[in-house]
Amino acid sequence: MATQTITVRNKLIVKENYQHESIDSTLRQFAWACNQMLTVAKAENCWSANKLQKLTYYDIRAVTDLKANHICNAVRRVVNAKSSTGKVKEFKATSVALDIRTFIYKDGSVGITLVDKRHWFEWKLSYEQKKLLEGKHNRFATLSRTRSGQYFLNVAVEIDCDKRHVSNTKAIGVDLGRRSIAATSTGKSWDGEQLNKTRDRYAKVRANVQSKRSRSGRRLLRRLSGRERRFQQWVNHNISKSIVSTAKKDCAIISMENLTNIRQSLNAKPRNKQERRRTNNWSFYQLRLFVQYKANIAGIPIVFVPPAYTSQICSHCNHIHPDPTKSFRNNKRFVCGYCGADCDADYNAARNIAAYGVTINSPEAPKLSCGLAPQFVLGAKLHPQPSGGVG
Repeated sequence: MATQTITVRNKLIVKENYQHESIDSTLRQFAWACNQMLTVAKAENCWSANKLQKLTYYDIRAVTDLKANHICNAVRRVVNAKSSTGKVKEFKATSVALDIRTFIYKDGSVGITLVDKRHWFEWKLSYEQKKLLEGKHNRFATLSRTRSGQYFLNVAVEIDCDKRHVSNTKAIGVDLGRRSIAATSTGKSWDGEQLNKTRDRYAKVRANVQSKRSRSGRRLLRRLSGRERRFQQWVNHNISKSIVSTAKKDCAIISMENLTNIRQSLNAKPRNKQERRRTNNWSFYQLRLFVQYKANIAGIPIVFVPPAYTSQICSHCNHIHPDPTKSFRNNKRFVCGYCGADCDADYNAARNIAAYGVTINSPEAPKLSCGLAPQFVLGAKLHPQPSGGVG
C-alpha cells in the first residue's frame, strides 16, 4: 500500500534552565559538525554518506559531546542538502536531526537524547495529532528553535493512502495566478486581492521600520516575523483542501500547470519594483505541494501540464485566432474570435488545463488535436475565419 509522509509539529514545554542550555549546546555542536563535514566534502569532492562518515566521524566524535547517532544524522543532513539544493553555504544552529534512537514518544511526553543525556519534555498534542501518532513507527524527527527562543519537535509520520478508482477521462483543471490565486474548471476560484493587500501592507511596514534603524523597530520586526508567511500558508491549505475534496467527490484526476522557472521568465521582462516583489512572493509552489500531499492521501492522481497557450486557446472550440485583436484576453475576460465565446479568462484556462490533463493521462483516447505542429500548441487548430465575425 502506498504511503504519504506528513509532519506532526508541536511546541516542547521546556521548564528548566539546564534543559535550555542542553538543547542550545546540542544545536551549536550539531551545526558545527555539519559545517566541518561540509568543508571536508568540498575539499575531497566526497558526497557519499558512507565515505564522508569514514572521513569525519572519529575526528568530530573526539572534539564534541555529540552522540554517535547525532554524527550519523549530521552526515545525512550534509549529503541530502547537497542533493536537494545543489549548493550549500553554511549550516546554522537552528535544528538538529533525530532518529529512532535519539527520540521516543510515550504517553503524551517525548524523550530526546541531547549531548549530556536523554531529557523528557511535555508535548501537548491535539486530538488529530494524537490519532496520527498512535500505532505509528516514528523513525525521523527534527528538533528546531525559533527566533523567539521557542522549541518545536517535527515528527515525520507515514500514513496509508486511500485506494480510489478515478476516471481516466475526467479531470479538474487548476489555473494558478496572482490576481486569482487559483481557478478550477468546475467554476470555483479564489481571489488574491486580500492576499496581495496583506503582503503590500507588511512590505510597507518593513520598509518604514527598517529605514529608522532603531532598537524598538527591530523588536517590532521580530514580533511581525512570520505573520505574512502563516497567513499565506493558511490560505494555501484552505485552497488545496477544497480542490482535493472536489476531485475526491467527482472521482476525477487533478491537472495543474508546471510553473517551474516561471519567476525567471517574468523577471526578465521590464517590471517595476512592486510587481517584481509580488512575483518573487508568489507562493504557487507551496500550493502545489499542499495539493500533492493531500491528493496522495486521498488516492487522487495529479498530472502536470505545460502552461504554454492555455490562456490563448478557446476551451469551447479549441482554436487560437491568428489575429490577436479578434481573439484576446483582457484581464479577467476572454473573447474568442471564432465561436464568439465570452467568458472568464481563468475559467477558460482551467478548462484547457483539464482537457490537456485528460489527454496526457489517457493518450489512447485524446481529447485534443494539434493543428499547430511547428509551434507545438496541443489543442489549437487554425482554420479560415468564419463569416459573420465575432458574436
